[in-house]
Order: sequence, then C-alpha cells, then structure tokens
Amino acid sequence: MSDVHAVMELENVRVRYRAIEALKGVSCRLDRGAIGLLGPNGAGKSTLLKSALGFVRPSEGRVSLFGLDMPRNRLAIRRRLGYMPEKDVVSPKISAVSFLTYCGRLSGMSRADAMERAHETLGYVGMDDARYRKMETYSTGMRQRVKFAQALIHDPKLLLLDEPTNGLDPEGRTEILELIRRLAYARGVTVLLSSHLLPDVKRVCDRVLIIVQGRIVRDAAMAELTAFKAGMYEVRVDDARQAFLDRLAAADYSCIGLQNGRLRVSAPPHAQDADGIRRFLFQTARSCGTHIRHFQAVRNSLEDAFLQAVEGVEAPNPAPRA
Repeated sequence: MSDVHAVMELENVRVRYRAIEALKGVSCRLDRGAIGLLGPNGAGKSTLLKSALGFVRPSEGRVSLFGLDMPRNRLAIRRRLGYMPEKDVVSPKISAVSFLTYCGRLSGMSRADAMERAHETLGYVGMDDARYRKMETYSTGMRQRVKFAQALIHDPKLLLLDEPTNGLDPEGRTEILELIRRLAYARGVTVLLSSHLLPDVKRVCDRVLIIVQGRIVRDAAMAELTAFKAGMYEVRVDDARQAFLDRLAAADYSCIGLQNGRLRVSAPPHAQDADGIRRFLFQTARSCGTHIRHFQAVRNSLEDAFLQAVEGVEAPNPAPRA
C-alpha cells in the first residue's frame, strides 16, 4: 500500500495560552474536498487554523501539511497554502490591483506576472472597475472579495477560509460560495471552511468537523449528518384531519402540527419499515375519506447535528450520589 501524505494532518495537537488549553489533543486528516469547521465561540476553531499556518506552536503533537512538518517547513508549506482571515488585511490607501500585485510579489512572482495574476484573480472574485479605486472606499463585501483574491493569487492547493461570507449581501454570498465549491470540486483544491453560518457549510462542504471546548467531537460526512430520520415523515391531508389524527394515535403514531397544514408523523418503534409505514399512512387516510396531498421523509438537519454535538459536551455532569 502506497504511503500517500495527507494535505493536512494534526496528530494529538495541544495548544495552551497560559492557563487556558485551547486545543486538547486534536487529531484530524484532510484530503481533497471541502471540509466545514464548526464550533461555538471559543471552541478552538481559530487556534486550529493558526496551528496549521504555523502562527502558534503546539505544546504537544504534530502538524503536517503536504507531508511536511509545520513550523519547520513553513516557507515551503505557505507557497502551497492560501489563507483568508476573518479580520481585514487590506491596505486602505492603495487599490486592490496594487495590493494583490504586492501579495503576488511576496509569493515569489515577478512584477509583471504578479500584476497579470492580480487582474485575473480579481476578475475571478467579481471585482470589476472597482479594483482601481483605493480600498478605503470599499464596502465590507468588496473587502471580503479582495481578501478572498489574495488567498488565491499564488494558486494554492489548500485554502483555509475563516468566515469568508461575512458582510456579503445574499447575491454576493451565493457567488463566493459557488466559487469555493468550484475550487474544491472542479479544480481539486482542498478547502477548510470555518464559519458560524451553517447554511454556508451545508451548501459547500461534503464533510464536517465539529469542535467543542478544544476537542473534535464529531467528524462525519455531510450525507451522514443529514440522513433521513427513521420512521419520521411530513404529511398533509385535505379533509378529515381530526379523524386521521385519531386513527394514528390509536396505532401509537405521534403527530406534531407544522405550518401550511402539514403534520410531522413519527412511527412507533415496532413499525420502522419504510414501505410498511407508507402503506399504513395512505390506507389510514383513505379509510378516513381523505387523501394524502403531501408526503415527504424527514431528514436530520445540520443544525440538529451541531446542537447535539455541542450539548453532549457542554451538558453538566450529574451530581455524585451521596
């Protein structure tokens, strides 16, 4: 079996800020695709990113990117790594073109190549004529696009994105998320997306890491986190609603009323066969003199998976028995 290096790997990484341990033995491996990094404020998301960038040094454990140890090989690693920080990094008194050209020069390009690449990258992120204006005139969304462009200018193989859609209007947010998806799935760039916006993560990522109190408590595919809930369906009947509810209750089915007249129906534990539940619900509706007009299996939500992971760690320990 060939020994293929991970794009990014953390092994039992611990990071301490004086008396506070920000990361407590974090281990994870990132290969291709888009991976979401979720966690409450103070959970360790930024520290994990800074450890990968070599901005902080772990007190224990190992960080490697492209098979190279960080921070020992930080210069070689950063040539292949793009980073979009949450806070502004733009210079207000120069234009986006000048700023991106400077970033290209820092990555080792000639001035001509850096300027050509600056225009190409700014066009890619949707900065048109505004690229020539001083950045002090930019909106928050425009500064976000420039930050995204500087992370891309040297054509990285790994992108670390910290809240990339902050300050964007809905249209701009959709555009940037689509660019991130294209980078991950069409151009083969590995993306680690840290965001508090769960819909952004769901739209872009095929895998999610959930970090709570310095530990990764869930590492799962998006398809697993948002799988169908066994025995649970959304149903709407046009007529004889109360009779339908009474028949379901008599068979130990539970119902919750939703908007637009829909019901969330949960089958009892002894009736978890999907085809059998479906037949029972449609037959029950017919026996009540009505028809099911809406029928849909219920999926888990990413929000539910996130809250369950957080609450499972943050729940207080039970008091010891006397």
